[in-house]
Amino acid sequence: MRAGVDIGGTFTDLVSYDGDGGQLSIHKLLSDPQRPERSMLAGLEAIVPGGISGLEQVAHGSTVATNAILERKGARTALLTSAGFRDLLFIGRQDRPTLYDIHPRIPTPLIPRERCYEVEERLDFRGEVLQPLDLAQLDRVLERVAADDVDSIAVCLLYSYVNRNHEQLIKRRILERGIVDEDWRVVLSSEVLPEFREYERASTVALEAYVRPVMSRYIGELETALPAASSLRIMKSDGGVMRAGRVRRQAIHTALSGPAAGVMGAFHLASVAGHDRIITLDMGGTSTDVALVAGEPQPRAESAIDGLPLRVRMLDIKTIGAGGGSIARVDAGGALRVGPESAGANPGPAVYGLGGVQATLSDANAILGRLDAERFLGGNMALDLSAGERALAELARQIGYSVVDTAQGVIEVAIVNIDRAIRHVSIARGHDPRDFTLVAFGGAGPLHACAAAEGLDIPGVLVPPAPGVLCAMGLLLADVAVEYSQSVICRASVESIAALRESQEDLLARARHELRQEGIGAEAMRFVASLDMRYEGQAFELNIPFGADVIEAFHAEHERTYGHAMRWREVEIINSRVNGIGKIDKPEMAALEANPHEAAAFGEKRSPLGGQTALYERSDLKPGASFAGEALVYQMDSTTYVPPGWRARVDGYMNLLLERV
Repeated sequence: MRAGVDIGGTFTDLVSYDGDGGQLSIHKLLSDPQRPERSMLAGLEAIVPGGISGLEQVAHGSTVATNAILERKGARTALLTSAGFRDLLFIGRQDRPTLYDIHPRIPTPLIPRERCYEVEERLDFRGEVLQPLDLAQLDRVLERVAADDVDSIAVCLLYSYVNRNHEQLIKRRILERGIVDEDWRVVLSSEVLPEFREYERASTVALEAYVRPVMSRYIGELETALPAASSLRIMKSDGGVMRAGRVRRQAIHTALSGPAAGVMGAFHLASVAGHDRIITLDMGGTSTDVALVAGEPQPRAESAIDGLPLRVRMLDIKTIGAGGGSIARVDAGGALRVGPESAGANPGPAVYGLGGVQATLSDANAILGRLDAERFLGGNMALDLSAGERALAELARQIGYSVVDTAQGVIEVAIVNIDRAIRHVSIARGHDPRDFTLVAFGGAGPLHACAAAEGLDIPGVLVPPAPGVLCAMGLLLADVAVEYSQSVICRASVESIAALRESQEDLLARARHELRQEGIGAEAMRFVASLDMRYEGQAFELNIPFGADVIEAFHAEHERTYGHAMRWREVEIINSRVNGIGKIDKPEMAALEANPHEAAAFGEKRSPLGGQTALYERSDLKPGASFAGEALVYQMDSTTYVPPGWRARVDGYMNLLLERV
């Protein structure tokens, strides 16, 4: 018995899988913002036959690390760095985030300047010692660190990615003096990110030190609550999972945990059904996440959280504040806005009847009849339509429109925000969205997918069988993933490439050892070696699979990415990488025979915008069934809206395919 649990800002989604009977079960309940683990445990008790004592494995997607950073509620952290680099986090790259903003808002570093300390030592770029570590001066610095009463300590020395000896010596000194009580509270850049670029490395190690105690405490509470026989795995930002014990060393890898699970689940289900070029639309109660997958998910090596650089591999996911709970308001200029502020789970949208009074996107959908008061969450949560109408009436009064027109306007503004996000991951990256299928999931995704697709001429929408809990499903489908890297910085030549093939054996051995610790057998292991490469003089690299002719492969990838190649230029190799994948058993998905037929609606109702809306139960729709919009499809975890001019059909995998007619 295995379970996947995704805790979002509004709802907690769960999927359980009985490996013996092949039975999948789903569940959805409101999240507990103060104690998110409570919702997880309550959901597991409800979904697992006989209670959680029968669970063998739990895979979990979490926003704890992300929220700690965004809300600045992480650990009290200090930074030790080489003499002369105390202000590294504050100077950064001196980039302007918005070119024409006269008063740009630069994100405040997580570690204040008074807790940034300099250590007398120096290495050169080859890792050779220019100035030995001054232990007497280090002890004086550590006395001040001890007085700061910190929870964790980040250490980032110049060129430590080549020679980690000074960082290791500092760690031993900290532990000997008892400044922190556990060794994982000392975070070394040579362990977290042994790559060059000093600012990005310092920012990444600061982020890791900031969230590691928070995640360790959270994971510890979950492990205590779960049965001793259950293993706990956590989703990483690159789409893989790792055992909970690794979180205490790689906490920042969980920064986009939940959204990554959704992308992996969407790609698996869509590719099985023959759609391997997809754009995902994951619209929950608090936010919307969009991503593009062209063939297979490709993590990016560099990202940012709240403007803070983060160099760990993450799926390229664009997140915006446009979920079902996003609050609609009128700004100072009189324009209608939706989000990014959210009503969350408490008090939630007004129609939830939990005390919310501000109009939200869910209230707008309810007023337009697209959320049914008696069928929401499978009838387990009644909606208060009168409360939603009062909230929309106040907003309508401010802008001078009717309640119905205001509700329609709120939805249209949200669609514009979604359109912008999809363009960011598609057109801005050189992809034509017309060549992709939009996969809609999350509780609110299927309500807005057709409108989003129309704006970008996307020809079709795929709604999975259980769209509202697809992130939790993705957790059951994700493989174990590990990665090791090392900066090498050399010219690409026959000799250097041959030497790198030999040096990667060490990275490969470490990845194989890590997978064995995850309980992965040798037959289920797969390894991918790659190099980060660039033309000499360039500032950024491309990741190239370490194949037979890696130099020509780089030229070809540069031409595909940027439209040109400079084969006369010298090529540099910057980083060497090894990715290890541990394949796990997945629920089997076989196509059912589809018998084309016109589906029968169980009823219809009049739309507030005019016309009749046909009503369908998702569980009644069999493979081959089809029907035309305008229609609503109800199921426990979500509602799908099929507008006029669209037609829906069910494929052999029980996906709902929506196409324009």
